[in-house]
Amino acid sequence: MLVYHVGFDTIKIPDIHYGRKNADFGQGFYLTDDKEFSYRWAKEKSGADTILNEYELDLTGLSVHEFTRGEDWFNYIYGNRHLKPDEIGADVIIGPIANDIIYDVLGITTSGFLPKDDAMKLFLIGPTYKQIVIKSEKAVSQLSWIKSSVLTSEELVDYHKQMKIEEEEFQELFAAGMEKLV
Repeated sequence: MLVYHVGFDTIKIPDIHYGRKNADFGQGFYLTDDKEFSYRWAKEKSGADTILNEYELDLTGLSVHEFTRGEDWFNYIYGNRHLKPDEIGADVIIGPIANDIIYDVLGITTSGFLPKDDAMKLFLIGPTYKQIVIKSEKAVSQLSWIKSSVLTSEELVDYHKQMKIEEEEFQELFAAGMEKLV
C-alpha cells in the first residue's frame, strides 16, 4: 500500500513516540493513502520546505484495526483526546480523520451541553478522509521509505483553496446540525 506523510522533514524511519499523545488515534506516525488529500493537509512554515514523504506499507502479519465513522470510532477518539490508555493495542490503526471541529464537539459533549448521542450526530457531518497510524515498532519495520519531494507554495495554493472551501461547507453543515439539536 502506498502511503504519504507531509511535514517539514524527510523522514526515512519515523519515530512513533514523537508527536501529540492526544491526537485522533493517539501517539503514532500519521499517514494517508490519499496523495491529493496530503497536499491539502500540507502546511507552510517560514524558512522550511514542505516535504511529501512517500512510503510503501506492508500490512502482512501486522495487527490492523480499521474504524468506520460510528460509536466505536467516536469513543476511541474521545478516549485519546482525554489521554486514556489505548485498549486496542494494534500495530496499525486505519480510519476516518475527525474534523478539526472535534475540540468544539468534545467540549460541548463534556460540558453536558449535548448528550453523547447528539454529539455523535455532529461527528457524522462533513467529508471523510482516511488516516493510517503506525503504532508499533513492528509496523515501522514494515514501512519502506520510497522518496521525498519538496512541495512549492505554488503547488499548495490550489489545494489550500480547496480545503478552505471544504472547511466553510463543513462549518455551515455543523451550524445547521447544531441548530437541529439545540
